[in-house]
Amino acid sequence: MMDRKEKRRFFAALPWSIRFTILVSFSIVSAVCTTVLGVGLYRLFVQRSEEILIESTEQVLNQTSANLEDYLRNMRRIADAMYYAVIKDKDIGTESIDDEMDLLYEANRDGLISFALYRKDGTLLSASPIAVQKKAIDVRAQEWFGSATGEMENLHFSVPHVQNLFDDPSYRYYWVISLSRLVDLTDHGHPSEGILLVDMNYSTIEQMLSEVNADSGNRYVYLCDSNGELIYHPRQMQIASGFVRENNAEAVRYEDGVHSEYFQGERREIIVDTVSYTGWKLISVMPESEFALDFTNTRLIAILMVTIVLLAVLLVNRLVAARISKPLMRLNESIRKLESGQDLYPEIYVGGSTEVEHLGRTLRSYVEQINRLMRDIVIEQEEKRKSELDALQSQINPHFLYNTLDSIVWMIESARYEEAVSMISELASLFRISLSRGKTIIRLGDELHHAEHYMNIQKVRFKNSFSVHYDIAPEVRDCCTVKLIVQPILENAIYYGVKDMEDEGEISVRACLQDGEIRICVRDNGYGIPEEELGELLKDTGRMRGHGSGVGLINVQRRIQLRFGERFGLSVESEPDVGTEVTIRLPAIPATEENLRLLEEGKKPEQLPEGGERHEG
Repeated sequence: MMDRKEKRRFFAALPWSIRFTILVSFSIVSAVCTTVLGVGLYRLFVQRSEEILIESTEQVLNQTSANLEDYLRNMRRIADAMYYAVIKDKDIGTESIDDEMDLLYEANRDGLISFALYRKDGTLLSASPIAVQKKAIDVRAQEWFGSATGEMENLHFSVPHVQNLFDDPSYRYYWVISLSRLVDLTDHGHPSEGILLVDMNYSTIEQMLSEVNADSGNRYVYLCDSNGELIYHPRQMQIASGFVRENNAEAVRYEDGVHSEYFQGERREIIVDTVSYTGWKLISVMPESEFALDFTNTRLIAILMVTIVLLAVLLVNRLVAARISKPLMRLNESIRKLESGQDLYPEIYVGGSTEVEHLGRTLRSYVEQINRLMRDIVIEQEEKRKSELDALQSQINPHFLYNTLDSIVWMIESARYEEAVSMISELASLFRISLSRGKTIIRLGDELHHAEHYMNIQKVRFKNSFSVHYDIAPEVRDCCTVKLIVQPILENAIYYGVKDMEDEGEISVRACLQDGEIRICVRDNGYGIPEEELGELLKDTGRMRGHGSGVGLINVQRRIQLRFGERFGLSVESEPDVGTEVTIRLPAIPATEENLRLLEEGKKPEQLPEGGERHEG
């Protein structure tokens, strides 16, 4: 067991980092989820509350509109009663209607200011209560008079104005809304037309709408006619003075219902309802600031609840982090003993959660496998060295060397000295690259030069009975490769492909990058390989015998896979009477001094991919 000092050092090193990671990760996820949920619920609540507020305001507006319609309907009924019960059956030239008009006025004086009947030329016929019209007034110039002369029996409502048609001893002039209509008259037995004027008390409408606006905060209701002229507004004096503006000119164009608008930089919800008989628009305005005020307390409560939940989650996360990290601390103690090498069979802790317990059992099993794996590594290294030794010993085939020297002697005897010198130079270059100062890993460019020297010698030996074409991408020349992997493929293409052809043989060598790997393709137009022999080429029986360097395809396959892994190697495709194509797959590892050194020592550079399936033709 560790002493107290070691426990403190160990506790501060790894377990706290694990605990901190778990705590922070869980806390962040919990905070994000809780915040998103809280914000989502708050927005849903606000949205629903706004809908409820709009619905309730719409109901109030509809009720106000209904009350206003009732009042106007009553005024219309009074006007109809005045016309049909009093005026229409009387001859105004011979009969007085003052008594009937006074009686009707007294019965409805709460909502009325006055009645008046005019001839079409503007002459006053009767008025109630009894009044004397001012001499300077020409009623024909009044807006209500002109509106009424258009169509028979149509009612016309004016905007609010001060009624100053009659002399009043007390000098009281009221704000009224004038209802006027064109009526048929009988004057001394002759039909004529006149104008009936009913002045409604504006204060009745003002009081009705003022009650709606009472205690409504920033919300308010106003009334305008079909042309956008204000009939009532809670800030009508400020609007008339130019201190306040209203969007009534635009709002009057809205259809009945709920609308959103931006006015003076603020979003507002507008509810519109048209008043029957008049075409007036009753408009309710709810500024966005009104919603913000209504939901301030709700927002504070939501923030408080989210904060409480986050604190609770943080506490739970601390407990969970401690419960997870404690077994890991004990397991890490066992790993430290194993890592130090002092005890190859330490007592591995098995306990904690299911995953940690499984990890402990697995680690115990790994310890038991260490010796076996070490033996396997030794065997693998021995096999690799044996394969490399085989490649080095097989570099020079005496038969190939004898035939080459014999060809050189023949050239000298035939006085073909330049060709002999060229062939000796090619042979020297071939041997220089083959030896490579004992290295087994070289640049791919050097390997391809070696293959070119070899093919130059073979073309002379076979009297140029075949041609060779090279297509080498520049970027592959500075990559790493195992030595002597292209020459055996070319050798195979000569002896089993184009050697015995009647026509000129063709061999092509192409090297390029494809899918992050190097692909070297050697193709000939020879007789091809029978299908039954094709499957044996990359097996032990596939080793070429009797010709060439003796480095068989299976040897090349093994050396590539031992160095780079089983996902790389050779593949062979052949079709009788068409030709054969052998493809070499290598990893694209830059031929730096560091990478060449690591591969020569049997180590893996960073660019070498792990794993992969064995590639066979």
